[in-house]
Parts: sequence; C-alpha cells; structure tokens
Amino acid sequence: MAIDYKASTINDLTQLYRSGEATPSQVLEAYIKRIERDEARVGAFITTTFDEAREIAHRLDKRLADAPETIDWDKETLFGVPVALKDNMCTQGVKTTCASKILGDFRPPYDGTAPGRLRAHGAVFVGKTNLDEFAMGSSCENSAFMRTTNPHNADYVPGGSSGGSAASVAADFAVAALGSDTGGSIRQPASFCGVVGMKPTYGLVSRYGLVAFASSLDQIGPFTRTAYDAALVLAAMCGQKDPRDSTSLEDPFGKTFNKRGFAALDQGFVKAMQAKTGQEIYKGARVGVFKELMGQGNDPQVDKAVSASIERMRELGATITEVSLPNAKYALAVYYILATAEASANLARFDGVRYGLRDPKAKDLLNMYLETRHEGFGPEVKRRIMLGTYALSSGYYDAYYKKAQQVRRLIASDFERVFAECDFLVSPTSPIPPFKFDEKTGDPLTMYLADVATIPANLAGIPGISLPCGTTDNDLPIGLQMLGPQLSDAHLLQYAHGLQQSAD
Repeated sequence: MAIDYKASTINDLTQLYRSGEATPSQVLEAYIKRIERDEARVGAFITTTFDEAREIAHRLDKRLADAPETIDWDKETLFGVPVALKDNMCTQGVKTTCASKILGDFRPPYDGTAPGRLRAHGAVFVGKTNLDEFAMGSSCENSAFMRTTNPHNADYVPGGSSGGSAASVAADFAVAALGSDTGGSIRQPASFCGVVGMKPTYGLVSRYGLVAFASSLDQIGPFTRTAYDAALVLAAMCGQKDPRDSTSLEDPFGKTFNKRGFAALDQGFVKAMQAKTGQEIYKGARVGVFKELMGQGNDPQVDKAVSASIERMRELGATITEVSLPNAKYALAVYYILATAEASANLARFDGVRYGLRDPKAKDLLNMYLETRHEGFGPEVKRRIMLGTYALSSGYYDAYYKKAQQVRRLIASDFERVFAECDFLVSPTSPIPPFKFDEKTGDPLTMYLADVATIPANLAGIPGISLPCGTTDNDLPIGLQMLGPQLSDAHLLQYAHGLQQSAD
C-alpha cells in the first residue's frame, strides 16, 4: 500500500512507528517517490543516497519488529526520520562537493560531528543538497552544478546559501535538513521557502566536518517545518564539547556560561516546551523590535506581515518595545571584510595538491596552482578570495581587517545592552520577499543587501531563528526573525513554538 506522509513532523513519525502504523522503510519509500517525482522541477539535491538510506531503514524496521524494547525513544529522537544534508558537510564515502568543481569528486573518509550525531539519534539521510558554491551567495544561483528553484514558484530563487536544504523541507523531500549559516545562509532561505530555520549560538554545535568558509562566523543549524522539530534536531547535535573543534563550548549551560539562567536544550526541555500554550510562553515576555530593520527600505508586504506577528505577541501577553542598535548599520561592511578575509585563508588549502581537482596540463607547480584554482572556483568565490586577500594585505590590514574587528565588538556590545532590557528581538528575516532568477546576479552589492537583517547575529555570535509569518500577494513566503542573547537557544525556540501554536 502506498503511503503519503506529506508534511509530517518528527513527532508524527514517532507516533506512527510506536503504534505500528508504519515502518521506517514505508516512510522512506514515500519520500523517495516524491523526490523522484518532483526533483527535476526543484533541483534540491546534488547527490541522493537512496541505497544507503534503504539499508539503514531496513535495519530500523528489523529493530522495530524484533526488539522494540531496545529502542530508547527519549534518546533516538530522530528514529526513521528522513533528513537531508547541505553538501558542505563531510559524510563518509559520500561525495561532498560544496557545489564547486574543485571538490567535484571528493569523498571524505569520515562523518562530520553534526551528521554523525544525527545518525546516532536514528536519522536516515536521503541526500546532499545544493548550495551556493562554498556557501557564498544569497540565492543558490552560484552552484557549479545546478539551479535549485523555490518550491512555491519555480521562477523564484529559494534563497542561499543553503537553498537546497530549505527547498528539500519545503518540497516535502525530507522532514528536516541541516544547513550552515555564516551571514544568514539558514535563516534567509528558510524565509524564502516558508520553513523554520535556526542559526544556534556560535560554538553550540561542533563545526568539525563542515568545510570552512569563515571560521569565526560559520554555524550548523536545522531546517524543519516547526520550531518544535527544530528543537529536537538541535538538541540531538548540541550540548557536548567536541575535542576536534576548539571553538565548541565546554558545558555551555553550566556555571561558566550560565549567567542568565538559560536552560539546556535537552529532551526534557523540548517535552516541556510542547506542553505550554502561547499565552503561557509569552506572559510577561519582553520583546524588542529591532528599529533599524523595520520600515526603512523594506518591501511593504514584509513589514505588514512582521508587524502582524508582533501584534500577535502583544495579544499573547508580551510587552513590546522599540529598541535601537546604532552600530548595526555597519554590519554589512564589517561582514564583507571579515568573511572574505577568512575565506581567503580557508580556501588556500584547495590547491590541487592533496585532494580535489588538479589541472593535468600544468607545466610546473605555480601553473598547476593557478590553473587549478582558475578552473575550479566560480566567479563569486574568486571575487571573495580577492576581496579578502586585499583586506589582509600589507598596508591595508589595519585599515580594513583590524578596524572591522573593532566595529564587530561594538555591534556585539549593542546586543548586550539591548538584551539587558529584552528577552529577544524581532525583525524581518529579509527586507524583501523571494526574487526572480537573474534579477540580482549582475549587481553583487544588491545581492549582498539581501542579508542585511541576518548578518548582525553572526558577528555577535548570538542565536537567531526564522519562521513563516505570512505571504505576499502572489503567495510567496515571508519570514519573521527572532534573535536572542548567547545561549538562549532553548528559550528562543520556545518563543517561536508559542507563536506558531497561536498562529495555527
């Protein structure tokens, strides 16, 4: 019997498995059937992993049938859940391309920490998703291999750089997906595709196995349909120091960091979160409206949808205050100095020597470097490497890189000041709704401006989440962004969950 588990949540699937109404293999085949039917239109995946997924699902079926008592549902929270992975996360034996010719045939010998932890919680990986090359872009138009479309309207972009992951959830190709967020690469495509996307506190999720773009900004996070599912996925990845990533936090919710009483994002918190109503969650909440990101150059439909959500928070019992972060206006300039500088250093390793593409026609070592990188990198990656190299060069380092780091500190201080008065901030995720293909590719600066609302959170290392809050006149999604202080991830998800509950 064909079963269509369209728009299922993690909790839905768990209940089906526990009641015996479905098996992981039945659910997987339903998702594979949908991918095979619609992937030509959407283009979410660079690589599908159906054979491996079927093997894992079959093993889960056997456990469910022969030894259900061995399944710890409180720990194996993603048991039999189809999950997609952005193709810049290492997966053992499976191509990891970063949507770049220079890594077109690279197969890592290991799993990254985040995919490995999801696998340990029972997730079934259906494939590796498309992205802007090396996660550099805001529309998913910079991939070397393919174009991902917005599942709501194929004439429009899905956002970037994690466009394939966002589209895979929006198109019901997966229940959840992982993306990476350096300047908004989870939240902006989540907004464009009408799903939930979260960038955690920097250091909460290990970056081991994530191909680096800008190491002080990159963070792995989930795409799901609900904030509750996002909490389940994030809880499976976080909370443990990874000795292979020196930036991952040691005991993040313990006494060292827990200055404001933030709760650990664990299964206990997630279960408690599900039991609360929107009124219970928002009663007494202090919500700050990010003044600089409202009404100044935004699409009027975006402001209208976000304002309606803010009013809904007020009705649920929150106190709404307009707050100003004066240094946020420098965030875009700071980001495109720091991120490109770090990209210049990180991408120096792709030289044709150890792995990846190598030009076989090169006459000597220098020409091999030059021709390999010329052929292997796309235009946007080359642009950012050159910008970053310039910012780090002798005579310009102090004027650009050092100054940008100083302003970054001022932006973080603005957030600290505001969070002394507010529990979280709200703004549009993107100042504009999804745009059409080729509309902004000829003007990189206009494309960069699409990330103006998301970049400040990466510079400050704070968590941010985007959730659907409305649609445009032509039925394209609009996203609401919530930003919280460092390590407030659990509470931020709770606020997002409460708003979704009340909206439903």
